[in-house]
Amino acid sequence: MADLSKYRNIGIFAHVDAGKTTTTERILKLTGKIHKTGEVHDGESTTDFMEQEAERGITIQSAAVTCEWNGHRLNVIDTPGHVDFTVEVYRSLKVLDGGIGVFCGSGGVEPQSETNWRYANDSEVSRLIFVNKLDRMGADFFRVVDQVKNVLGANPLVMTLPIGREDDFVGVVDVLTRKAYVWDDSGLPENYEVQDIPADMVDDVEQYREELVETAVEQDDELMEAYMEGEEPSIEQLKACIRKGTRDLAFFPTFCGSAFKNKGVQLVLDAVVDYLPAPTEVDPQPLTDPETGEPTGEVATVSADEPLKALAFKIMDDRFGALTFVRIYSGRMKKGDTILNSATGKTERIGRMCEMQADERNELTEAQAGDIIAVVGMKNVQTGHTLCDPKHECTLEAMIFPEPVISIAVAPKDKGSTEKMGIAIGKMVAEDPSFQVETDEDSGETILKGMGELHLDIKVDILKRTYGVELEVGAPQVAYRETITQPVEDSYTHKKQSGGSGQFAKIDYRIKPGEANSGFTFSSSVVGGNVPKEFWPAVEKGFGSMMETGVLAGFPTLDVEVELFDGGFHAVDSSAIAYEIAAKGAFRQSMPKAGAQLLEPIMNVDVFTPEDNVGDVIGDLNRRRGMIKDQQAGTTGVRIKADVPLSEMFGYIGHLRTITSGRGQFSMEFAHYAPCPANVAEQVIAEVKEREAKK
Repeated sequence: MADLSKYRNIGIFAHVDAGKTTTTERILKLTGKIHKTGEVHDGESTTDFMEQEAERGITIQSAAVTCEWNGHRLNVIDTPGHVDFTVEVYRSLKVLDGGIGVFCGSGGVEPQSETNWRYANDSEVSRLIFVNKLDRMGADFFRVVDQVKNVLGANPLVMTLPIGREDDFVGVVDVLTRKAYVWDDSGLPENYEVQDIPADMVDDVEQYREELVETAVEQDDELMEAYMEGEEPSIEQLKACIRKGTRDLAFFPTFCGSAFKNKGVQLVLDAVVDYLPAPTEVDPQPLTDPETGEPTGEVATVSADEPLKALAFKIMDDRFGALTFVRIYSGRMKKGDTILNSATGKTERIGRMCEMQADERNELTEAQAGDIIAVVGMKNVQTGHTLCDPKHECTLEAMIFPEPVISIAVAPKDKGSTEKMGIAIGKMVAEDPSFQVETDEDSGETILKGMGELHLDIKVDILKRTYGVELEVGAPQVAYRETITQPVEDSYTHKKQSGGSGQFAKIDYRIKPGEANSGFTFSSSVVGGNVPKEFWPAVEKGFGSMMETGVLAGFPTLDVEVELFDGGFHAVDSSAIAYEIAAKGAFRQSMPKAGAQLLEPIMNVDVFTPEDNVGDVIGDLNRRRGMIKDQQAGTTGVRIKADVPLSEMFGYIGHLRTITSGRGQFSMEFAHYAPCPANVAEQVIAEVKEREAKK
């Protein structure tokens, strides 16, 4: 079996257009996996193999590739940058041991790179920083380093300095070895020379090297003392310190270059091998209690000799059938093994296993701890399920996915496609946990829910092209909610007497607004057996089932407390079903009295705009009922943070581009629910009633 210290599981993540996929292409070219680099703008890159990715020049789903560098095996995952696909970044970070954060030399730290950085911090993933596109107009390595400090609050450790700027960018200086790497104009990555440092950079290099050494030796007390006494540490000792500090997230080694022009990528690959942790050096994944989700205190030790523990982190459907991507944490997996899925309690047999090369694959007969592989044809496995040895059942920490915030109604254009659409959507939901589907019981419409307009746009496109289902798409709908504003004390009696045994249930109850985000809570303070204890769950079930459809416009109801304090029962006619019916009637009777109110989703919006357009952008956000929270002036423009209702944000990107001549960018994510203004609520309720009337 392979030596685990020679493994590196890494991801590449960044804002849209910082050059992740191009960087991945260069890594594949340098490691000899591909002979001709494909360019994103030609739609030919290896990892963007979906038609939609090639056309739009964006990455939609994370793709995995395996390659070798300096005798080490690298499993690289290229992730999307678009905010609508953050779930892909999140689940990739979950199974990786290290990452490369790519930043654009001219754009710097952009909104989405912040979100991804935050996810990586949550997952405690060690990272290198690669400042890319230094050949572009306005690129400034030192400005980006400052932004990493100030905007991300991270500590960048500068390892290379650029030689030349913009069009004159020719190479980099390795601060540690004091060597300059200069590329010629052929555009080939291997055509570089190692030279002495250019004379005008000697002072800068010495200054940065001193900072580097001082930061690095902090990781080792003995070395630090020796350094204080004037003893210069060796390169090997410094590398060991940088490796430790990187693993402990004390700092992030920072490199620069231009992936498109093939400059500086080798040093990043060397750094992956030198500084990013092997699977055995990362804190092992905690095991959790399957019932409560709480940690049990045990961990999945990374070793091939332990019982099998693996996590399915992604499901993909392609021309060969369903592929389940699996990260093996402990033990080994062989073809023909029977394994247990601890989430379903069912066993599965491992048929074909393969190492993925974007959309190509190499068959494997066995894999071990530290590997990221794909298994073909697993039946009941979903994203986040734990696969383990049937004799040693365990559950790895689950993944948490964000709730969808936007929905559209779709219907197939012809009757024959209904079944085809159902099968296709089933496969797509398994692939992407942030994409959900439900059927509107009254209208029979299929409702698709997702993270944003682009997300749903791509899903409809995939249905059309990949599965051949033509859809009619309705306007986007917002996921409103309802709540109440005042407490009510009320009583309800359910009596039915029509031959045979009757039904009787009387409940006295209080309904009051709950804490924000508390959902539905039920309590009972009945004494003296007026409502026997065995019927309390039926009352709770009755109220609970009605929370799904509020009284104003049929949206789910949030943050309500119900207390049952008295009632009556009949020795013969009372039953659980009678109390459940009584609770449902009570809900309909009392909720309108409790000051029902409509809630709307409010989004955290992060807008980046050139300085000239700040006034227009803020004015526009105010018109959209936005609350401006913060403004930060940067070197290339201004960032505005605001809370804006989702209903006002449809089509915003087009509008923002118009006001800022195409230079504005924004990202948004769900923040919380807040009460709707009366005029908006009236309009929403009227629209819902109008739709009901049409049915």
